[in-house]
Parts: sequence; structure tokens; C-alpha cells
Amino acid sequence: MSTSSPPPGLPARPPLQPLPRLIFASRWLQLPLYLGLIVAQALYVVQFWVELVHLVEAAFGNADALAQLVTSSGYRSNTPLTGLNETIVMLVVLALIDVVMISNLLIMVIVGGYETFVSRMGLESHPDQPEWLSHVNASVLKVKLGTAIIGISSIHLLKTFINAENYTEKVLLWQTLIHIAFLLSALAIALTDRLMVAAQRSTDH
Repeated sequence: MSTSSPPPGLPARPPLQPLPRLIFASRWLQLPLYLGLIVAQALYVVQFWVELVHLVEAAFGNADALAQLVTSSGYRSNTPLTGLNETIVMLVVLALIDVVMISNLLIMVIVGGYETFVSRMGLESHPDQPEWLSHVNASVLKVKLGTAIIGISSIHLLKTFINAENYTEKVLLWQTLIHIAFLLSALAIALTDRLMVAAQRSTDH
């Protein structure tokens, strides 16, 4: 079997020794993890459509669908429900947005993680290549994941505030503090990445 020749102007690279070759090939052990995340992505798609179908059915007066929405959203009321109200609709729509944002997070982890840690996909000339993938690396991926987690946390916090009468002050306080902790963590990651980039540029110059 013939080996590929190096690009013109570059010296031929010596073949890897068995141990470094084994260590480098171990990156493919991550492949089953990314495939598993694809399965999780499919489950989120199913969950999204189940909730959406229940919302449509409840809008047309289906009592069973309304009961399932009330249970899944955690909504409580002292008066009997005769149909959908604005609060239930908002909670369900926020839950759907939450599923979409988690799905976006999965896409970033699957595509960005595979591209960064396993193997190149060769999407440079593909018309549907994500804009962020052209300059993705471990640092950029961490910042984007942190931003996505903040968005998901914001949705959960908004759902809690809309349905605040069903939560204690302690729960509201802790959810707010956890959200602030996510914000500070993302800011710290972004600041660290910016300082590292600035140090790298100063070293290059």
C-alpha cells in the first residue's frame, strides 16, 4: 500500500512510533460518545413534538392533553381549569424553547467536539458549514457552551418566575443564585480566553 507524499516544500514526516500512534488513535474512543449524543438529540426531537401535539390538542379542548401539559409544566391553580390559559401556554412554549436550546447545545458539542478532538470533517467548502465552526477550538467551544448554558438557565429561571406562586422563596433565591453563578463562570471563561489570546499575540509579535 502506497503512502501519501507530503506537500511540496515540506519535509517528509517520520512515521509515528507504535506507542504514540496508539495514544493518538485513542481519540476515536470518543466517537461512541458523540453517537450517543446524536441519539439524545433524536429523543429531544420526539419530546418537542409530543409537547407540541399536546398543546395543539389542548387548544382544541382535549382534556387529557391539557392535564398532561399541566403535569409536565408544573402549573398549579386553586381554581379548576376549563381550558388553556396564558400562563400554561407561556410555560409550555418556554419548555419548547428550552428543548430547542438544549438541542443547539448538543449540536455544538457533537460537531465542535468531533472537529476539535477527533477528526476534521472537511466542511470548509460546504455551503451549510456553521459560521462558528470555521474558527472553533477548545477555548471558543468552552465560551460558546457557557453562553448556551446561560441561555438555558435563563429559560428555566423565567419559567420559575412565571409560576412563582408554586415555589418557595428559598427555591426562587437558590435558582437566582445558581443563574448568577453561571453568568460569573461564563464571564471568567471568556476573560481567561481573551487574556490567553492577547498573550499569544504578544508572543508572536
